[in-house]
Amino acid sequence: MSLESLHSLGKGIHFIDMSKHSAGLLLYRFHAGMLEVFLIHPGGPFWERKDLGAWSIPKGELDEGEEAFEAARREFEEETSFRPSGIFHKLTPVQQRGGKIVHAWAIEGDCDPRAIRSNTFAMEWPPRSGRQQEFPEVDRAGWFAVDLAKEKINAGQRGLLDQLELVLQEEGKKA
Repeated sequence: MSLESLHSLGKGIHFIDMSKHSAGLLLYRFHAGMLEVFLIHPGGPFWERKDLGAWSIPKGELDEGEEAFEAARREFEEETSFRPSGIFHKLTPVQQRGGKIVHAWAIEGDCDPRAIRSNTFAMEWPPRSGRQQEFPEVDRAGWFAVDLAKEKINAGQRGLLDQLELVLQEEGKKA
């Protein structure tokens, strides 16, 4: 019996396509009294010349059976080589234009974006060349004031920045 059949029998079983879910961390700091967020820029030739709307929080897909929070921490470390610790604030998931749901946690911390070391991926490049090349998943990272970050970040993730500002306001921190 197919999974769809089980679901249609009303067994109360819900199946989630984990390839449509990713998890990440929204690292933030206060620098010179201003709120800044840490964003990454995807590597590879497709993203090379893209800027506005191309940046992201460090995130990635969940492995089968993996909890979203653990995936968020793993992905942050894989994409940056940093492992933040402290108080994590669960944010409400957001949906990107392609349908992917992004689960995220905000955490205050600091790191040097020039020191990131990212994992890599392989793809055929140039197209139809038959040659595989390796590219870093992340080619650069940076700290951005929230207003600029809202321009640079993937539009589907902007809500995470709004949520961060609300969390900080509720805690009495200047956002």
